[in-house]
Amino acid sequence: MRSFTATLLAVALVAAFILAAGCTGTGTGDVSNLRIGYQPSTHQTAHTTAMEKGWWQEDLAPYGITQVTDYQFGTGAPEMQAMLAGDLDIAYVGSAPFIAAVSSGLDAKIIAAVQTQGSDLVLRNGVEYSSPADLVGKKIATFPPGTIQDTILRTWLEENGVDPASVTIIAMDPGAATTAISAGQVDGVFLPHPSPSIIAAEGVGRTVVHSGEMMKDHACCVLVASGSLIRDHPDLVEQIVKTHIKATEYNLEHQDEAASIYSAKTGQDVETVKASFHDWDGTWTADPNVITTSVVEYTELQYELGYISKPLTQDDLFDLSFYEKARA
Repeated sequence: MRSFTATLLAVALVAAFILAAGCTGTGTGDVSNLRIGYQPSTHQTAHTTAMEKGWWQEDLAPYGITQVTDYQFGTGAPEMQAMLAGDLDIAYVGSAPFIAAVSSGLDAKIIAAVQTQGSDLVLRNGVEYSSPADLVGKKIATFPPGTIQDTILRTWLEENGVDPASVTIIAMDPGAATTAISAGQVDGVFLPHPSPSIIAAEGVGRTVVHSGEMMKDHACCVLVASGSLIRDHPDLVEQIVKTHIKATEYNLEHQDEAASIYSAKTGQDVETVKASFHDWDGTWTADPNVITTSVVEYTELQYELGYISKPLTQDDLFDLSFYEKARA
């Protein structure tokens, strides 16, 4: 499990790397280097496609962008810490860690959706499962507190009469969790794709519940822009949304190519990535209107779990105007 101190150290190292790369901030002056945060998940293939096909660079050049730099994070918590520190301009991130960051003072808004659902509860072969009650006494690795996976898992257990405290829930990033289940250190994992397909391909475990069965049509990843970028460069933000829409729609129509691009970017096996696209219960979408209700519901769940001090509103979290202009 990554300690809070280790997380802060990792964020500091990322921030130092960003500064060393000569990144340009997003104050009231011109923006020349767009800094993007993302995670190595098939949830966020819109970014990998736009990045590797050069669309970010090409589409944003007329707005003064001469460089686009992306930074990979294991989970949403350190990614949002980097954004709180002012080291990212936009981020592909889970909506739940974004909520936690806004509750902590992050000046940013969701400007588009990325996808819905798409995580699986995977149990190691030999671990029996017929209902949530079978998880009592088991060790389950998932993303840290305040993330979508942690929030959904704990809520689902409670809704099925299982005290989350009766399950040992261990915070891990997907790489560490995949290693842990392979080594028999945990009984299962609850992770976003492609991790469930990677575990299945290794013959270590199998999916027993999709996240959409735990919380139907739940929001997952979102595209977030900093408040300064929104206020000072609205035309640039509108184009960012247009490029995101283009990449999302391209991936839906060219899934094999999207898998190849993602594989080349992340180093993950292309056939496993294709299997992930087939096996998951997720859907790529750029339309933020699809997820507003679900995201606001997360704020209520996180409040009940004690992760945030009060529920947040749609206006606290979203700026739908850029998607509306991009679609006009």
